[in-house]
Amino acid sequence: MVGLCLFALGGALLASLPGADFTLSWTHSIEKTEWRERWSVDSGRLRPVEARIRGTGAGMEPGPDARLTGDGWLAWVPGLPPQESVALAASGFTGEHRLCAAADCRPLSGWTGVADQAVVMRACR
Repeated sequence: MVGLCLFALGGALLASLPGADFTLSWTHSIEKTEWRERWSVDSGRLRPVEARIRGTGAGMEPGPDARLTGDGWLAWVPGLPPQESVALAASGFTGEHRLCAAADCRPLSGWTGVADQAVVMRACR
């Protein structure tokens, strides 16, 4: 099965999402600016496809190939190799991560059923 699986830090499977492509977004804790990343499940790993931010600031520097889009985003292809897993921290300083898969967008807890808990993303095996 190709898709994205979400795990608790202890390893328990919380959810499996359909499809090989997904978008992750969140609001930066200091700048209060939205950050979006498109990812793809590719050969059992998570491959970053594109990153976008609405502005720059502390810890929000765009990639060297960033371009301004017509709708006001800075967009670029991250220089990051495919990842075995990606951990999403839960922070009281920011809103919840938002995850879109197969045209269904929800807060992370809407997929996992748990709030205020770190989640690890991995390709389903």
